[in-house]
Amino acid sequence: WHIAKAMGDLDIGQSIAVKDAEVVAVEAIEGTDRMIERAGELCRKGGWTLIKVAKPEQDMRFDIPTVGPGTVENLHRNGAGALVIEAGKTVVVERERMLQAADRYRIVVMAVEDADAGNATEA
Repeated sequence: WHIAKAMGDLDIGQSIAVKDAEVVAVEAIEGTDRMIERAGELCRKGGWTLIKVAKPEQDMRFDIPTVGPGTVENLHRNGAGALVIEAGKTVVVERERMLQAADRYRIVVMAVEDADAGNATEA
C-alpha cells in the first residue's frame, strides 16, 4: 500500500502488482491493463495482488482510479488473486457485475482507507 502511494506521489502511476510482499510490476504510461498483463507474464504461477490507489495530490476531476468487470476479467486471465482499491477514491463501474465476476474467479476484492492502510474492508 505504502509503495503504491509513494509511486503516486512521484506521479508515476496508480497501480502496482505485488507477490509475496515484493513489487513485481508498476503502472506507468502504458496503463493498468498492460501492467496487469505484464504482472501475469512475470508471475506465471499466479497469486499476485493488484493495488490501485489515487495519487496523493490526485485531481479527482481527471484520471480517477477506476475498476470494473473488465478489470476483474483481466486479473483472472493473468492469474491475480486479489484486488485492493482505495476506498472513497476509486470509481467502481458496474459494482455488482464486478463483484460477481470476482466471486466466480475467486478474486478477493478489498477497499482500504488511506488513513488506516493496515486495516482493509472486504468489498
